[in-house]
Amino acid sequence: MGLINSRTTAKEPADYTEGSIIRSILKMGLPSMIGFLSGHIYYLVDMWWLARLPEKETAVAAVTIFSNIMWFFFSFNSLVGAGSVAIISRRYGEKLIDHTETAIKETILLKWILGTFFGIIGLLFVKEMLYLVGARGETITLGAQYGRVVFAGLGFSYCTYSVYTAMRGIANPNLAMTIMLGSTVLNMILDPLFIFGYLGFPRLGVVGAAVASVVSYVLAFSIGLGLLYSGVTNVRLHLHSKIPMAFSTMIKIMRIGVPSWISAMSFSGSRLIVMPLIAAFGNSVVAAYGIGIQISSIGVGILVGIGLGLAALIGHNLGGQKKERAKKTGDQALMLAMGVMAVCGILVYIGAEFIMRVYFDSPETIAYGVTLLRILALGFPFIGLYIMLEQVYTGVGLNTPAMVVTIGHAWVLEIPPILILTRVLHMNQNAVWWAITVATIISSLAFYWYYRRGQWLHVSV
Repeated sequence: MGLINSRTTAKEPADYTEGSIIRSILKMGLPSMIGFLSGHIYYLVDMWWLARLPEKETAVAAVTIFSNIMWFFFSFNSLVGAGSVAIISRRYGEKLIDHTETAIKETILLKWILGTFFGIIGLLFVKEMLYLVGARGETITLGAQYGRVVFAGLGFSYCTYSVYTAMRGIANPNLAMTIMLGSTVLNMILDPLFIFGYLGFPRLGVVGAAVASVVSYVLAFSIGLGLLYSGVTNVRLHLHSKIPMAFSTMIKIMRIGVPSWISAMSFSGSRLIVMPLIAAFGNSVVAAYGIGIQISSIGVGILVGIGLGLAALIGHNLGGQKKERAKKTGDQALMLAMGVMAVCGILVYIGAEFIMRVYFDSPETIAYGVTLLRILALGFPFIGLYIMLEQVYTGVGLNTPAMVVTIGHAWVLEIPPILILTRVLHMNQNAVWWAITVATIISSLAFYWYYRRGQWLHVSV
């Protein structure tokens, strides 16, 4: 039955299915939260450096528009990622350590194949994609320069996130956090060196930001993989596993992930539709949008980090046949999420003008950003509710409900109102921010209603 033995683990695996629920959520989630939050802080620092370039708003707008394309490409990451969370954490909760090891290796292999394939697609068509989502002139040139480097390293980006997933799934979230923090710090150090050519480095401008990111991903993946093979983790990888990798298992991982992939693709696809509508208002609005979204993402990063730990914890509980504890864990995580995002919303609403002045000198761009932040802040608690619900279902391995809600959110509650308000009624960009906020509130409440029915407690993977 793949019982724990000296070959597959160096120490007794941690068990967070006993004791205080909130303590378990925080022990599993805080390391991931710190790691993901550091990533968002890095992106904000990255944008700050880009805003110091001679191109200013144009450079920020170029990276913002390209980031929407990357969201779409990272949706394919979810095709493997969501299933791997469920399989790895369940097998670990069932104490099937040999099966857990094989699942980790299968996940990394799948991610490398997908990342390399889509990286090549991106390299070939980056300019055309930028044009389709609203970039024009110098914005296309800068975005393509940045994007080609990012696409070249896409395989490493995909696999790095699998290393983090694996470590959370086998109850080593602190190791994942340490690598994420190290990668972020390295990225922040390399940014000004490559962007402005300090200390003898080549002055690469916008391209330098992409080079710094790819170098950091390569090192993070290499270190993480080395740790998994070294035996310091709760599950050790070997060149030759007791249970060989199997095509059927990989298909199962991807099958579980299909709804999550469709959900992610629906969300990112909707952003590709919205981006040209925003771009029509000019680079100042796009630049303000890019910073505003990243500021909003600080709270999101906190919750995604906690939620990723939560997903693994839900898997551990259900794998250990502790359904009542799984339910209490989910309920308490939802309350925690809404509270955290409510605080973030208040802080962003109050500090909106200060935040925008950190990045821009233009009164026009600052005014656009302040209004955007204050409208989006009203929906923050509901974003928290949705994110944590999504992570509960990820831990279960049941991703269809999140897929349905996301599709409804994007293509029924968000896109049609934005099109009507901006193209038919000719309202300004503020109509976009209001449509996004209202859609978030409605879809989150609908998702919570479904969660309360409790079918997720009885799913097997």
